[in-house]
Amino acid sequence: MTEAVDRAIPLLCERGFHGTSIDDLAEVMQLTMGSLYKAFGDKRGVFLAALERESSLRDARLREVLASASSGRDKIHAALLFYVGLSHGTAGIQGCLTISTAVELATSDREIAERAEQVFKRRESHLEELLRLGQTDGSISIKIDSRGTARLMLCVLQGLRVIGKTGRTREEFIAVVDAAMRTLD
Repeated sequence: MTEAVDRAIPLLCERGFHGTSIDDLAEVMQLTMGSLYKAFGDKRGVFLAALERESSLRDARLREVLASASSGRDKIHAALLFYVGLSHGTAGIQGCLTISTAVELATSDREIAERAEQVFKRRESHLEELLRLGQTDGSISIKIDSRGTARLMLCVLQGLRVIGKTGRTREEFIAVVDAAMRTLD
C-alpha cells in the first residue's frame, strides 16, 4: 500500500483534500474502490496516510542531506538549499501536502491541524538543535536566540514552499537563503 500512497501524494499536494475526489484517488493509486476502502476506510484515511508518508520521506531525505554537512552553520545552509530544491520548478508548483493541509484544513479539522502542527514543531525543534550545534562549534554567533531564530528559519523554509507554488526561480530563492544565513552572524 506504500506505493499506492506515494502515488496519491502529488495529486493531494496539487488539488488539496477538498479538490480531490475518492474516484481520483482510486484511479491514481491504481486501486479498486473496495481495496481503497478496505485499506484506508475513506478519503480522509488516505489523506492522513499521505500526510504521514510525505512528512517521513521528507525528513529522511533531509537527514541524508544534513549528514554530509560538518558544522551547524553548514547544516542550516544545507537545509535551506534542500527546501529551495523543493520550492522551484515542477516540485515547487506541485507544493507540499503539510502546507496545503495547514492552509486548507487547520481551521475546520482539529486532528489534521494537530498533525500539521506536530510536523512544524518537529522541524522547528530540529532547526533549533542545528543552531545550537553551530553555536557550540563556533560557526553561528552565540548572541542569537536559537529558539526565535529556529522559528524564523521554519517560516523561511515553509514560506519558500508557499511562494514556490507561484513559479519563482531558484535564483530568487538563493537570494532568500543568503539573507537568512546573514541572520546567523
